[in-house]
Amino acid sequence: MASVKEKTKKGDTPAAAKTEHPKERYMYWYESMVLQRKFEEKAGQLYGQQKIRGFCHLYIGQEACSSGSYSALTKDDKWITAYRDHGIPLALGSDPKAVMAELFGKQTGSSKGKGGSMHIFDKSVNFVGGHGIVGAQIPLGAGLAFAEKYNKTQNLCICFFGDGAVRQGALHEAFNMAMTWKLPVIFVVENNGYAMGTSVARTSNVTELYTIGEGYDMPSEPVDAMDVEAVHDAVSRAADRARAGEGPTFLEMRTYRFRGHSMSDPQKYRTKEEVEQYKQRDPIEQVRATILERNLATEEDLAAIDKKIKAIVEESVKFAEESPYPSPDEAFKDVYVDKDYPFLME
Repeated sequence: MASVKEKTKKGDTPAAAKTEHPKERYMYWYESMVLQRKFEEKAGQLYGQQKIRGFCHLYIGQEACSSGSYSALTKDDKWITAYRDHGIPLALGSDPKAVMAELFGKQTGSSKGKGGSMHIFDKSVNFVGGHGIVGAQIPLGAGLAFAEKYNKTQNLCICFFGDGAVRQGALHEAFNMAMTWKLPVIFVVENNGYAMGTSVARTSNVTELYTIGEGYDMPSEPVDAMDVEAVHDAVSRAADRARAGEGPTFLEMRTYRFRGHSMSDPQKYRTKEEVEQYKQRDPIEQVRATILERNLATEEDLAAIDKKIKAIVEESVKFAEESPYPSPDEAFKDVYVDKDYPFLME
């Protein structure tokens, strides 16, 4: 594969060749991203009311990464990510009530109230979790892909991580093994520009993160992740290579979080002007504009979706508030793996 670096100037994200997408896909993108946005906005509000405690990392602004990837893959593919993990399960179809209950630490949560914000799991949609240790999910993603290859399936694993995790040694070990064994894995760095409050430029001389994959002869490219169409197309290409036995791909999804790294982040490391500049390319507003321009739906249709999603989010809050906390003896359950372990992948 020719290096994207040869085709573009340093710092540019190449404009993807536009693919014609059906109406159903646009409508999924809109509804999925709006659900994630409204859910996260409500989570931020509830955190301020101390109904959600501990760490809480919102996905606001990065919704195209999850929704664009989902539409390019199959329901049998595996997903794994870091601790900014509320958006992906919602995109996959997890019950918002179970996700919200987990944020509340309730027994009815997707991890029985034991994981909280950073450890959402949902076997029913093949979401193998959010992981709180920076970079820990990268070799796990390679391992999930190894299992698919070993079992001779046509499935793959898509593994997400942040730009800070790129500096972890585990990434290089996983990249090396994934290429050596041609594992069906798509590595995705959601590069939102900052590892907590430290910019990419302050942590490494290599700021074009996708070029790291080229050191392993891994097909690698930057993706404009404020454009859900570009995300879908890039993941589709990577998935085709994985299913053809050609091994992994490394995608640098250039995105941006509109809120802080976590709820305790004062955001003094970036300007309000910078945030507003990125908000001009809000992925939700871009999809909304395309839907209206192409007459795929009316303003009234979209307003109805917005109203439906508002009700879903409110219902999830009511469910979480009314659910019980885990009993003390739950601390001794699900410690060891057995046939009844709720998160064990088959």
